[in-house]
Amino acid sequence: MVNFGVLASVALTAAFTTVDGRPQHGHIHQHRSSLVSAKVEAGPTPYTSNGTNSTSIGNTTLPDVIRGVNIGGWLILEKWMTPDIFENSDATDQYTFDSTDGAEAKLKQHWETYFTEADVKKIASLGINALRIPIGYWDFFNDTTPYIRGADACLEKAIGWARKAGLKVLVDCHGSPGSQNGFDNSGRSGVVKWQTDDNLDVSIKALQNIAKKYGSTSYADVVFAIQLVNEPISWAQNNFTLIQSWTKQAFHAVKSASTNPHLQIIMHDAFTTPWAWQDIGGELNGNAPLKTAPFAIDTHLYQNQVAADSLLTQEQHIAKACNWTSSNLLPASSNLPVYVGEFSAQTNICAYLNGTTVGGDKCYEDGCQCSCNVDIEDWKEPLVKATRRFLEAELDAFEKGGRGWFMWSWKGPGAWGLENVVRFGVLGEKVTEREFPGQCGFS
Repeated sequence: MVNFGVLASVALTAAFTTVDGRPQHGHIHQHRSSLVSAKVEAGPTPYTSNGTNSTSIGNTTLPDVIRGVNIGGWLILEKWMTPDIFENSDATDQYTFDSTDGAEAKLKQHWETYFTEADVKKIASLGINALRIPIGYWDFFNDTTPYIRGADACLEKAIGWARKAGLKVLVDCHGSPGSQNGFDNSGRSGVVKWQTDDNLDVSIKALQNIAKKYGSTSYADVVFAIQLVNEPISWAQNNFTLIQSWTKQAFHAVKSASTNPHLQIIMHDAFTTPWAWQDIGGELNGNAPLKTAPFAIDTHLYQNQVAADSLLTQEQHIAKACNWTSSNLLPASSNLPVYVGEFSAQTNICAYLNGTTVGGDKCYEDGCQCSCNVDIEDWKEPLVKATRRFLEAELDAFEKGGRGWFMWSWKGPGAWGLENVVRFGVLGEKVTEREFPGQCGFS
């Protein structure tokens, strides 16, 4: 997730970096394991039945619209999301956290409590039909890096919960070897070495191990897709042409390692928009219709990550969101499916009592509130309504111009968390409810 939160106080603990002049926020996780002392190509944990395993492939039909949520901050730590686990340490990401004293016990406790089956049941009750679950490559190919392994067992458990709740799952390889972006969301911040040494090959080997397990027919009824990489930068240390050629290689390797013929392979657009991927999509999808295309693109759309967005009123934020159908998503004639894999309800605005808004973090009238420095539980109706209008417009745009969406995240500070958004009235009890229908004027 790229959560820069330029002004948002809810993200004051986030790690912000600048790469080639671009502010970026990543979630970084790195871990040290006493269990791995030599280079090991780890295979997937053997499949264990949750009482629903079958030799048949099961129901692989996808909903017409994917309405999902990310389970961020769980299997890859991000300090701005879960600051408590970083207390009393100098760790800034997963890589450094996993080398701290007591890390393994703390991580196990976090895995067992941060996200549970009760969360899955609540998510399903909201009308969400899919989960995007980030995980690091190191659980599937652990060399001599200090990452602690064990998250795959949690992923497997969560997939079992999703199966029982009738949810689909996107397994998202969120952290890649060497770090694909230098953000904390990759597991390690401050370095970008994904395209150096043998990291691209290791990346594919880890993905093949993911595919051997979660791309098997045993999971075909619930795991509908595997994501190759999350948010690789396409500038500075990474070459975009190499990213695209590697994507084709990885696509074929993952498809070959899987036994689920319906498995979809998803790639992040590397911040170039889906338009830059149409030729790759045409090559990999051929004449396949949009709904069954084997290759898809993930794009992340936020309006709080760059300074210019913090100058916008909420009306301008809404207009920008509605315009995403033409600026950042693809026309219906394209056979390249697009998922908005991350987005947020958070904008940096201030709302006055009369309902008008201004961009930024300051206002000078009694009763005015700014989203970036007032806790969501204390928001008054004007700020709640303004944020709800924006979120509903986003969802309408994603469903008009994309195959589906995954909000970042289920749990998160303020309006970054779907759990909070529903609890405090920024969204209804069902994600399909609209208090402000038709804002974008879509037919």
